[in-house]
Amino acid sequence: MLAWRRVQAEVRAAAGLLTSGRGTRDSTWPCGRVTPRQSLRTGTPLRNDFFKDLEAQLAAMKKKAADALPGSDWSPLEINPNLPPERADIVIVGGGVVGWSVAYWLKQKERVRGGLRVVVVEKDTSYSQASTVLSAGGIRQQFSLPENIFLSLASAHFLRNINEHLSVLNEEMVDLQFNQSGYLFLASEEVAHIMEENYKTQRDAGAKVSLLSATQLKEKFPWINTDGVALASHGLENEGWFDPWMLLNAFRRKAISLGVVQCCGEVTGFRSDIKMMATLDDKTWNVRRIKFVEVQMPNSLEYQLVECAVVVNAAGAFSGKLVQMLGMGFGPKNTLAGISLPVEPRKRYVYVLHCPEGPGLDTPFLIDYSGIYFRREGLGGNYIAGMSPEEAEEPDTTNLDVDHQFFEDKIWPRLAHRVPAFENLKVTSSWAGFYDYNTFDQNGIIGTHPMLENMYFATGFSGHGLQHSPAIGRAVAELIIDSGFRTLDLSGLGFRRILAQEPMLERNIV
Repeated sequence: MLAWRRVQAEVRAAAGLLTSGRGTRDSTWPCGRVTPRQSLRTGTPLRNDFFKDLEAQLAAMKKKAADALPGSDWSPLEINPNLPPERADIVIVGGGVVGWSVAYWLKQKERVRGGLRVVVVEKDTSYSQASTVLSAGGIRQQFSLPENIFLSLASAHFLRNINEHLSVLNEEMVDLQFNQSGYLFLASEEVAHIMEENYKTQRDAGAKVSLLSATQLKEKFPWINTDGVALASHGLENEGWFDPWMLLNAFRRKAISLGVVQCCGEVTGFRSDIKMMATLDDKTWNVRRIKFVEVQMPNSLEYQLVECAVVVNAAGAFSGKLVQMLGMGFGPKNTLAGISLPVEPRKRYVYVLHCPEGPGLDTPFLIDYSGIYFRREGLGGNYIAGMSPEEAEEPDTTNLDVDHQFFEDKIWPRLAHRVPAFENLKVTSSWAGFYDYNTFDQNGIIGTHPMLENMYFATGFSGHGLQHSPAIGRAVAELIIDSGFRTLDLSGLGFRRILAQEPMLERNIV
């Protein structure tokens, strides 16, 4: 190395002589002629380039080796960094409006701030296929069962005062765009007596509803063809429609501000313990207690086991599948093990219409006895309409495709008959969504299964989960934290009625 440095010094000295101006055109060097101002190249830059390249290669090799070591961040698979926590007190499966309402009320009722660790697991955080945002967004008190009426009254009060509950510091106020134009039910002569019975039940529960004869109906809403209408029921307050997305996002935003953990993933299984229970007459059955929830990360092979004390099944149309993961419904018929959660997806279409000559701003949410419904959608002659199909005509639930022929054949003729202005309309858009349809009695299921010790149901609402979500969330939180209902007695909506085969049939299902 010293010899190399001496050679460098001599070369630099020689180069200095050559460039100092002492040399002439005829100056010579022992190795030959050198022209004026001609510089010599020593090779040093080539050496520097070689070592720079070598250092870069060594750094790359070092990084590759470090990445391959255990404990590094390197992996041949894509890993979602947003894993749920390994432990939680309560895991809510389903991040729709019901799930987030439960999460909000749990945090409101916790006795020590931060005392409950709540995780909400939702597989579709874009909500592109969520039942909540694909609904018609209505709220009504015109039900036949007192439980549903009370749920509506409590939820309407919550919605009217929503910013007292769901406002977040330094965030925009919640605007649900709540249009309180009421619901208008039309009854034929055959079912008018049922409407009168429902009216009495609704008034006794505190709902503000009025009955209208065909003549009174025509006076109040002259655009209606009253042919075949014997009686009408009109909601005077706390009824109408609102923006479903705004309510969902308001619950979600507030719950997260209170410390709820949001997880994007799909629950693919459970790990549970089994213990045997016995009755006084020596009948036995196995009871499961969930210990872990298995959460699969999106677009990844990675999953996380979340240890928890309580699971809330708010998975909507797919809540029945969660129970089947635990073996429910596969036992002998007419036994506890053979009775599963009777909830399945049912597809419903919503059509967006444009009719410049249609009903005006006083248009209520109209439900005709033929099965059709429609309401105003914003301004400018826009409406949405739909209808539930007959049982034998239930559409395929493997997709959310819309059947436009269903509108042409089933809905439009009935619409045009009831509102003649709809003879001239244009379908401008459409979508489909799922009901969490309770095949047993089309009513919600709130509570536990006798063979599942720590799973609470909040599902099966068959189209009115959105409008009842504020009161449902509070009721489930009361069951978990207070071990019983405190504000509304919803014990009639428990799983026991399914075991006893005693349906609570709702007459006013849309």
